[in-house]
Amino acid sequence: MNITKLTEEYISGHPSIRDCVAKGLVNYSALARQICREHKIDRFDAVLIAIRRHFLKLKESETQEKDILRLLKNVKIRIRNRILVAIMDKPKDMERVYVFQKKVKREKGDFNLIEGEDTLTLVTNSKYAEEVKESFKSWLIKCSENLVQIAILFDPEIESTPGVVNHVYGLLAEKGINILEEMSCWTDLMIIVDEKDLAGAMDVLSF
Repeated sequence: MNITKLTEEYISGHPSIRDCVAKGLVNYSALARQICREHKIDRFDAVLIAIRRHFLKLKESETQEKDILRLLKNVKIRIRNRILVAIMDKPKDMERVYVFQKKVKREKGDFNLIEGEDTLTLVTNSKYAEEVKESFKSWLIKCSENLVQIAILFDPEIESTPGVVNHVYGLLAEKGINILEEMSCWTDLMIIVDEKDLAGAMDVLSF
């Protein structure tokens, strides 16, 4: 039995205990006895050592979180509403997609394309809904309109700061906000959410 793994999984599986361990508010001996009792093992000393080692890891994580929060305080937010997301089968010939892209760009509209192995996700303005449905009807899987694109613009420091995106997504998840699509370009992170979630998302992103 791997005592270190068992101990870390126990603490991670109990968020309230994890938070208290990270803040040094837990009696390690009492926690070690609790873990031994629940798992019916007689390895008190080994569990106690594992708790102390895990505490040091959590302290390092806490320092990392401070770096993340400092970075988030400097972000810029840009919002585009009335956004359309079309998911479609990936065609062998992309010419029709490129023609549509040129038209949207010529009209100074929004256009982003995400290519998967077998599908495409096209992000543009809702005013092109009918044209998208007509032009790509043979490939179209799903088309969602009147969404919101939130662009989060970070400092270049994000490149060397682990966990930033995970932290943002965790905050949104805690609010029950589902990210429908995501895109990134160097220091820019773009997420698509339902229009009804905009207020909640902005509340979360007001660092």
